Amino acid sequence: MSVIIKTKKKSIMLKKLLILFIAIAPMAAIAQVNIAVVNTQEIVMAAPEFANIQRQVAEREAELQATWQTLQTEYNNMMRELEAMSMSETASETVRQDSIDRFLQLQQRMQTFSQNSQAELGQLLQTLFMPLHRRITEAISAVRREGGYTFVFDLDNEASSIIVDMCDSAPNITQAVKTRMGLR
Repeated sequence: MSVIIKTKKKSIMLKKLLILFIAIAPMAAIAQVNIAVVNTQEIVMAAPEFANIQRQVAEREAELQATWQTLQTEYNNMMRELEAMSMSETASETVRQDSIDRFLQLQQRMQTFSQNSQAELGQLLQTLFMPLHRRITEAISAVRREGGYTFVFDLDNEASSIIVDMCDSAPNITQAVKTRMGLR
């Protein structure tokens, strides 16, 4: 299913890029279009903030994992209790039904916790990356203006890498962006 979504997204992106190129084609006849490429993934990896982001996400993930383990232990204990109760002839139907209801509630809590944890980690990652993303975008824009480039395509982005393959002689401004940001 995710392959279908990726394919659909890629198709939409390609259509948008095709429309963009059709729109700028007349401008290319009037003015020269200068294209450059950049590898934002390389820049992210070189940023000192990246290690801090990874650490914060790992810490929160460990906290969530500890809570998950507690839920898992409770689940396993309830499962053993239900198995023992099913073998027992002395447990009343009311007690059995109550145990089953508690077990189903625990399963629901675990499912909700899992979904909420994933959403929380995604939101945390997005929040932590936002300042770094802004800093990278500003540096790319500055290097683009200084270099007189009309377009800068990200080598790390699947949709733009298709275009980059068509113009592999485009200058790679990754190092210039890293220098502008004070990175090695």
